[in-house]
Amino acid sequence: MNQSKRVEILSRLRASNPHPTTELNFSSPFELLIAVLLSAQATDVSVNKATAKLYPIANTPAAMLALGVDGVKEHIKTIGLFNSKAENVIKTCRILLEQHGGEVPEDRAALEALPGVGRKTANVVLNTAFGWPTIAVDTHIFRVSNRTRFAPGKNVEEVEAKLLKVVPKEFKVDCHHWLILHGRYTCVARKPRCGACLIEDLCEFPDKTEI
Repeated sequence: MNQSKRVEILSRLRASNPHPTTELNFSSPFELLIAVLLSAQATDVSVNKATAKLYPIANTPAAMLALGVDGVKEHIKTIGLFNSKAENVIKTCRILLEQHGGEVPEDRAALEALPGVGRKTANVVLNTAFGWPTIAVDTHIFRVSNRTRFAPGKNVEEVEAKLLKVVPKEFKVDCHHWLILHGRYTCVARKPRCGACLIEDLCEFPDKTEI
């Protein structure tokens, strides 16, 4: 795909959704960090249902730590992998209090050192909470990048590197959200909704579908 096509794709996505953001509900960097940690192999909808009950009780590292592992489990047991996630939440809260004054660090290495936090989660927090021009690559973004030929790659690391290289600066902060929403609602996994896609004429996917 040539660069003029990429710019046109991003321009259309921006025109359609000028101020995109995550569908996870949060009101602080800490709430976002925990929500993203919980969202691994779970839907944003299921995470939001759990945090709607959890955050009124505990939305700081100290309050979460006071709940303990069992207390956290009780609130997130509707989410997949809730046992290990509860353990990671408590370990993360302890580190935030002991090493970062109870604040979420605006630092990639410090974030990736937290239990259950990998590069993708760190990218989401840096981008969404702190406005960094990072591009977290999840299954939706990986699919859209390869299917459209916008930024093809064999793995998430390759796709992320390609996106960071080809996405112009003016689009970088919002690119993650545009691509994830496009993959979630239009360029879906089994049968992409090509006939309803606002970038269909620019997409290089050979097997377009009608709706």
